[in-house]
Amino acid sequence: MAKFPEAQARLYKNVFVCKKCKSKIRALPLKVLRGRIKCRKCNSKALRPVRKK
Repeated sequence: MAKFPEAQARLYKNVFVCKKCKSKIRALPLKVLRGRIKCRKCNSKALRPVRKK
């Protein structure tokens, strides 16, 4: 399967996953590092980047 740059950007760019409830959130990485972004479901600040398979 071919990898298109547009599809890679859509799936992985600025996407983070909550470590507690596993919901996806799209946000700027600097805001996540500074702790300004919270999960919509559980209000946790523990976020990680989405895994690239």
